[in-house]
Amino acid sequence: MLQNLSLETVVLAAFLAFCRIGACFMLMPGFGSARIAMHVRLFVAIAVTWALLAHLWDAIVPHVRIETAAMLLLIASELMIGATIGLVTRLYTLALQFAGAVIAMTGGFGGMAGSSVDELEPQAPLTVLITTSALLLLFALDFHHEVLKALVASYQVAPMGRFFDAQGALIDLADTVSQSFYLTLRLASPFIAYAILANLAIGFVNKLVPQIPVYFVSLPFIIAGALILLYFGIGIMLSLFGDGFLPTTIGR
Repeated sequence: MLQNLSLETVVLAAFLAFCRIGACFMLMPGFGSARIAMHVRLFVAIAVTWALLAHLWDAIVPHVRIETAAMLLLIASELMIGATIGLVTRLYTLALQFAGAVIAMTGGFGGMAGSSVDELEPQAPLTVLITTSALLLLFALDFHHEVLKALVASYQVAPMGRFFDAQGALIDLADTVSQSFYLTLRLASPFIAYAILANLAIGFVNKLVPQIPVYFVSLPFIIAGALILLYFGIGIMLSLFGDGFLPTTIGR
């Protein structure tokens, strides 16, 4: 088949596949991390593109056009489709990062910002522990393989030649934000309830005995209680996050 095609057609077909796959890898968790060198991310996306091109050849080549205007529209559409797929997976880790910040703040760790493993902006060490553990769990569950399957299946859901459906993508992103924050709110709910009860009890103590330095007395107990709660609940938290991430995210 390749003998009947010009080199220009083969290169354009590979580039169109790279537009969707590369845009997804640019935003997906792990591979899209700013800590990974840019050329490493580029080579990984190119390698995956060439590996998947054999499976996607029949879906891509018939839509290759030499005309500049048609190719520009096709490239823009493929970039937005790939970015949508990557952003859907990214939103779940961002929601967990937000929940981790809430847990750190309610547990008394919010004021100690440190360097993050996956992102460049500083985060609380407890947030880094939760998000990094969750990311490692996702890779242990082969979520990147599921993303590759979703990329291959996306050529049936959003075939090449059909322009990017902005309304459908916006609905998917809005549903993902809703489900991801609902999932992470369930994971952080024990810590939120603990913080409310602990601070309520401390407030009563402060009203009954105003002479006690409440902040210096209560902070060690709040930190110790949050660490104990994290010790017994981190396994269940990560398990529920993995169970909730893969079916709902990849199922889109």
